Amino acid sequence: MSEAPTTTETPTTPEATPAPEAAATPARRPAPRGKRPERAPRTQKPRERERQEFEQRIIEIRRVVRVVSGGRRFSFSVAMVIGDQNGRVGVGLGKATDTALAIEKAIRNAKKNMITIKRTESGSIPFDVQSRTDSSEIALIPSKGRGLVAGSAVRTVLEFGGVTDTVAKILTRSKSKLSIARATVNALKKLS
Repeated sequence: MSEAPTTTETPTTPEATPAPEAAATPARRPAPRGKRPERAPRTQKPRERERQEFEQRIIEIRRVVRVVSGGRRFSFSVAMVIGDQNGRVGVGLGKATDTALAIEKAIRNAKKNMITIKRTESGSIPFDVQSRTDSSEIALIPSKGRGLVAGSAVRTVLEFGGVTDTVAKILTRSKSKLSIARATVNALKKLS
């Protein structure tokens, strides 16, 4: 019995030979219906934001509607407080048809209306002061060792101005944060 030599031949047809790149990368499953496909993790580190000159906070944002012939026009009014928490603070108002533009205008207005606060060595105010602006009346009283006791927009203005050990009282029923913030700035102006 003689054995015939066996040779294994690979077929040369294109559908039988595997593609070299298909073997190198794993097959990607289609995403389940309604879900996004998985992404590779981020390789870049998130950029650090540069420190701004002033801290800023929006205290009030309103959508204002003006009725004109043919419909209504919408605009935004933004009240903002900025400060360096080291004795300088400002309140600004910006109005525009877009919120981003209104915020930018409010920042510019607050920088223009910036004041420097006269403070004691402990960061408090030197004496009692009262102020009235529009329909808002507030009182600021120094109180050693109590920290900052204030509410509403008064607290924001005093925090950004770097004032501590002070008690603030809103003496009217006005809920307008803009007029309360302006009354606080006027009271702080009286300290100079």
